[in-house]
Amino acid sequence: MERKVKNKLLHKAKKAKCDEFYTQYCDIQKEIDKYIEYNPDVFRGRVVYCNCDDPRISNFFKYFFINFSKFGLKKLISACYKKKNNEGCDTEKAFYIECDSDEFDLNRIEKNIKYFKDDGDFRSIESTELLMQSDIVITNPF
Repeated sequence: MERKVKNKLLHKAKKAKCDEFYTQYCDIQKEIDKYIEYNPDVFRGRVVYCNCDDPRISNFFKYFFINFSKFGLKKLISACYKKKNNEGCDTEKAFYIECDSDEFDLNRIEKNIKYFKDDGDFRSIESTELLMQSDIVITNPF
């Protein structure tokens, strides 16, 4: 049954010409649990960087934010490319957020956005600066 639901979602996205398929929260949890089981302090005192990841919709960001204190994170950073519509026109500036405690208000995420001067490409100078302050980079594989 679950396979049918997933296939329906993929077919729906294909028809809508949407190529963004987001990692499910439960899959992230299963994977990270393996790291925590091996070493409970794997994230303690670390800066986690979710590059190329819109914190408003990213399950990676949500997962690490929810577990911020439990994992003992020092900081959580999430960055997002400049958005474009189907015609290739810019619809939104590239941005990032930095979260250094679980006091951060997810419902007011827009208030904490910092904008890149450029397009937010992970190879840009600005993104590289965020990378250099990070201990762990979390991203989807290609």
